[in-house]
Amino acid sequence: MMGAKRLGKGDLLDNLITPDEVPRYVPGALTMDSAPLGWDGVRVRGWRYTGLDVQVPGLSDYLIVVCQEGTTPYDRRCTGEWRSDLVTAGSTSLMTRAAPSHWRWSGDVSVIQLYLSPFAVKDVAAQAYERHVREVELHDVTRADDPVLFGVAALLAQEARHGGLGGRLYVESLRTQVCLHVLRHYASVAFREESSHGGLSRAQCRLLDEFIDENLDRDISLADLAGVVQLSTLHFTRKFRAEFGCPPHSYVIRKRMEHAMRQIAQPDIPLKVVAASCGFCDQSHMNRLFRRVLGVTPAEYRRSRTA
Repeated sequence: MMGAKRLGKGDLLDNLITPDEVPRYVPGALTMDSAPLGWDGVRVRGWRYTGLDVQVPGLSDYLIVVCQEGTTPYDRRCTGEWRSDLVTAGSTSLMTRAAPSHWRWSGDVSVIQLYLSPFAVKDVAAQAYERHVREVELHDVTRADDPVLFGVAALLAQEARHGGLGGRLYVESLRTQVCLHVLRHYASVAFREESSHGGLSRAQCRLLDEFIDENLDRDISLADLAGVVQLSTLHFTRKFRAEFGCPPHSYVIRKRMEHAMRQIAQPDIPLKVVAASCGFCDQSHMNRLFRRVLGVTPAEYRRSRTA
């Protein structure tokens, strides 16, 4: 029953496992997966499970598990002592990211796993609180009878299976809704200390992210980025490092990697097209970066996502 902090500070994909790696630790029958649709910041997967006793490393994403069918007692240990509860249709559990866990249950159940990326959650939190957010931690909730979470998970699962008009906009609105609901009821938020010698403003960060996303297919220079926020390159570089913990060039590469990983999950897009659209010099350049960062080639990564 079971998902990157915002990429920065040299910890791309850090040592946590992704949603794709969860089945290694929690084997089951996959019934649905939104990954081929390339949604940003949110992913849903459907699973049928028999009774299991499993230990799971820390996840890269926040996790919400909604039971659709079945009833079973279960035990879980995550951030503290063992907790016991009863899973029934409609019950929901939540778990924060980066926390190893141990799960045990005996009956057969069908669930929807809803993964929220740290980037998405922190972005919504920053907008809601109008402050720089350092970290968001979800409460360790083994069971919540929450119709909002149940409903949003069901709507996302339906969209993953059948789609519809304005799909991407619809998913973004549901993602924002679930992030806000979780922040209101199941999360603790730590804020970054403001400093007169600090980094960029939230508005400047948003402008930079939008500019990078819109221009990934071309060479982005330091002068381009500094011009977006109307700073000298020297002043911009200093503020950028204070804000993101890495130089601008490294951040752009990580954005290229994020975009490439989403596109590679769609098997109908040729890898050379992915390389070009993400701004790599050529496919060989993309191959080298994937090997260095992920330890696999883009082709191997695609097979792992589409197997």
